[in-house]
Amino acid sequence: MPPATPQPNVRVVTLRIDGRDVSAREDETILEVCRENRIEVPSLCQLDGLSVWGGCRLCMVELAGQGRLFAACATRVAEGMEVSTNTERLRHYRRLILELLFAERNHVCSVCVSNGHCELQALAQRCGVDHVRLPYRQARYPVDSSHEMFRLDHNRCVLCTRCVRVCDEIEGAHTWDVMGRGSDCLVITDMAQPWGASGTCTSCGKCVQVCPTGALVKQGTSVGEMVKDQHFLPILARRRHLA
Repeated sequence: MPPATPQPNVRVVTLRIDGRDVSAREDETILEVCRENRIEVPSLCQLDGLSVWGGCRLCMVELAGQGRLFAACATRVAEGMEVSTNTERLRHYRRLILELLFAERNHVCSVCVSNGHCELQALAQRCGVDHVRLPYRQARYPVDSSHEMFRLDHNRCVLCTRCVRVCDEIEGAHTWDVMGRGSDCLVITDMAQPWGASGTCTSCGKCVQVCPTGALVKQGTSVGEMVKDQHFLPILARRRHLA
């Protein structure tokens, strides 16, 4: 294996987050710096080891002097930047996003195999979402049980695209993709073929492990039994980067 290409010198900047002065490399995002400093910022689509997508919008933050909100996962830090992560405006915004997610699909936690181990459920509890004030779409979404090892339940999908990115960037199969627009979007395998009929799926299970909800699970799991392990992802991502 050839030696890794040396990284150029990266400048260190000082910024303020929620009234705290912190230092960071200028190539880091606000979300990375927040997590390094134990400042909690919610997110569903971001996962260490995968590319940035910025689709869930739960990690939005306020920047001093700016009227609009910024996605912390996709915004790099800068010298003198002043960041607010937990204002009343942001709390209202995040709660609304979570309510929209629950209202769009059919998330019935009490009968879900990921009950107690679901990132969407944990975020709802953390953000105080104990009921949904919006009308439910009550649309019917299919369940694909054609794979001998795994199952896909579109009713519990939040379209975070983690499965798409891990399959493309880590496994290299690109079995998964997204079809449709707006509320009609679905994650699909091999041009909308049943998962069990896929000619590209390696059955590695990485997509199942990175899924934040009960949308992708192992066959045969019962209520509350689906516990996921994502520790492998940063390790594999580093190895692919160095290869």
